Amino acid sequence: MKTPAQALENSRRTVQSYDAHAREYNAIVAEHPLQPEIADSMRRMMAFVPAGGSVLEIGSGPGRDADFVESLGGVVRRTDAAQAFLDLQAQRGKKGDLLDVVTDALGGPYDAVLAMCVLIHVDRAQVPGVLRKVFDALVPGGVFLVSMRVGEGEKKGDYHTVCWDKDRFAAELVAAGLHPCWEMERIGRNDEAWVYFLARRPQP
Repeated sequence: MKTPAQALENSRRTVQSYDAHAREYNAIVAEHPLQPEIADSMRRMMAFVPAGGSVLEIGSGPGRDADFVESLGGVVRRTDAAQAFLDLQAQRGKKGDLLDVVTDALGGPYDAVLAMCVLIHVDRAQVPGVLRKVFDALVPGGVFLVSMRVGEGEKKGDYHTVCWDKDRFAAELVAAGLHPCWEMERIGRNDEAWVYFLARRPQP
């Protein structure tokens, strides 16, 4: 199905902004240690992944989450839609692939897919298709860890951001065939509310 022009423009503008401010973003992330509850969510994901199992990370950014997942024994395919983030990772010897979750194939199959603070930039109407891609990219029994901004409406501008009602997003996961098995709510920087879901593709 063809992606609407407005959705493509929203994505282009967001990626362009990340490309322009990747080093600044990296510096901000570096100043804040990985929060214990976020680390716990990734440990929960990895409990479903066999030793040396494959993990697709959508939107790796500077690569800190991928570093942590690798420390837990996963083999991570790092991806981002912003080339500047991939360049930053390459400077420290980490390879990543350019990938747009809306328009590109995800490959696979993977034991897990990770998307932290990424799908908030996907137009609401495009999210069901993205979740179906995630389902198709997972092995049976594979898991998907995702975080979303909680709220209503969307924010336009340099970084197009879409907020979701928690139950509505959970319903979208189920509609895509992904069964939530754990969730967490937390307040992030700037008092923003987030919800984290760990969802599993059922085994036959």
